[in-house]
Amino acid sequence: MDLENEYYVIRFNNPADQMRALTSGPLGDFFITTFMCNLGLWTFGRKTYEFKRWWRGYACRRYRCISTIKIFLSPLGKWLAKSGDGGQWWLTFGLRCFKFVLGVKKMPEIQLGAHTIRSHGAQVARFHMHDWLILLLLVVIVAVLNVIEPFHRFVGEDMMTDLMYPLKENTIPFWAVPIIAIILPFTVILVFYFIRRDVYDLHHAMLGLLFSVLITAVLTDAIKDAVGRPRPDFFWRCFPDGRGVFHNVTRDVQCTGSRSVIREGHKSFPSGHTSWSFAGLGFLAWYLCGKIKVFDRRGHVAKLCIMFVPLLLAALVGVSRVDDYWHHWQDVFAGGLLGLTIASFCYLQFFPPPYDIDGWAPHAYLNMLAESQGGSRDHARQSETDSV
Repeated sequence: MDLENEYYVIRFNNPADQMRALTSGPLGDFFITTFMCNLGLWTFGRKTYEFKRWWRGYACRRYRCISTIKIFLSPLGKWLAKSGDGGQWWLTFGLRCFKFVLGVKKMPEIQLGAHTIRSHGAQVARFHMHDWLILLLLVVIVAVLNVIEPFHRFVGEDMMTDLMYPLKENTIPFWAVPIIAIILPFTVILVFYFIRRDVYDLHHAMLGLLFSVLITAVLTDAIKDAVGRPRPDFFWRCFPDGRGVFHNVTRDVQCTGSRSVIREGHKSFPSGHTSWSFAGLGFLAWYLCGKIKVFDRRGHVAKLCIMFVPLLLAALVGVSRVDDYWHHWQDVFAGGLLGLTIASFCYLQFFPPPYDIDGWAPHAYLNMLAESQGGSRDHARQSETDSV
């Protein structure tokens, strides 16, 4: 059992009815004891009230509480069941004291493991059908932008001094970029799904990841085609034989190389490898922040180290683009900034900020819980705050 995420929230609109329901369990009057022990986050094994991790401090505290409950709570439950609304004050006071002693944090109710792909996957996907259609539209736009001829800006003879770097192969090939930006984050997201079994988290994380990468791809390719900045190795793309040919009057380049190679040479700004990497891995960094609770105000630096691993990998992809002379450093910086910005917007579209108390779950999941409780999400949180 996850002690930080699994907990129970009790509401007593009618205390007498609630106590009658509790005392009518399979254990009779002692069912309330079992229920309150579960509220104390105890896991029962083969032996009744098996105390685990006895050597820890909170175990002793819970033992005292449970001992008190075993002695007093069963007759108290019978009294409350007969007293009607008159026992509401004592019931509320007792629960507050019990939660205070146990140190149970007042947090929104969760139902982990209740929403899997088989049970709720189709329902969640149908609800967001228009979002998936927009993703398909973005894929078509990216394909069209890659076919469009980029702007061929003026490249004079005197400008060739900075564009004569050697033409090299890619350290990270084009086919590896989707693996780094999409497959790798998806694998981590899938691991969390198998741990929590929450299809809301899986679906919205995948949706946010794909939106982050595809929106970044559209913006990157559109800017590439509009700017048409030559790559650092443009001279050797334009003149494979090393003999420069320039216009007699304007001194503009008269390229003699392959048209496809020259066309690719006008797509330096911004870096597509870098923007894609920061879009996917930046989203993964946000996702990990929420899942491992980086900003829980406990000062665990190890959590920050885990969060920075995806960003480091994305930065190394950008560095490789400069090392291969396919991009200027400004191209890499702009691509990284673009990808990380889009990743941040897309994550916050589907998830609360990681420093929020609800930062571990997507908005849709929390809204579903609020609706199941008969009110809005803010109303549910306010009612829980008032009950403390």
